[in-house]
Amino acid sequence: MALKTKETPENFKGSNELNFLGSGTYVEGSVETKGSLRIDGRVKGAVKAGDTLTVGAKGDVSGEVNARMAVIGGRIEGDIRVEEKLVLEANSVVIGNLKAKKLVIDEGAIFQGKSDMGAQKSTKSVSSTLSYQTGGASGGDEKTAGKTE
Repeated sequence: MALKTKETPENFKGSNELNFLGSGTYVEGSVETKGSLRIDGRVKGAVKAGDTLTVGAKGDVSGEVNARMAVIGGRIEGDIRVEEKLVLEANSVVIGNLKAKKLVIDEGAIFQGKSDMGAQKSTKSVSSTLSYQTGGASGGDEKTAGKTE
């Protein structure tokens, strides 16, 4: 991995290759790729992926995140900006503001912050819980969602 100075060199050539930061890896500082990136380790600093960013279940990022698309299964503490689709998987934890065209939050994901999906004029602070129960006295499925703004 090349170290980055204050400015990204003009001749920085990336590709659509997949880059990995494996479990047990710790990076302090900015990480940038023009391709896709999968993080299963820990990053303290900004992360930028020109294509898809995947943070695995054991991945942990403390810093601003930018990508074309992102799938988060681990933990991110910092703002996330995604050009297209952002998916927060069931066991993910995100503390920070989100900006994406499309946002998918799986049941069980924890998100604390503001979301902006581009079409909205303002962002709202959202804290939500979702529980899903099967069966019960009525014999049917019951969904309960609570939301505070």
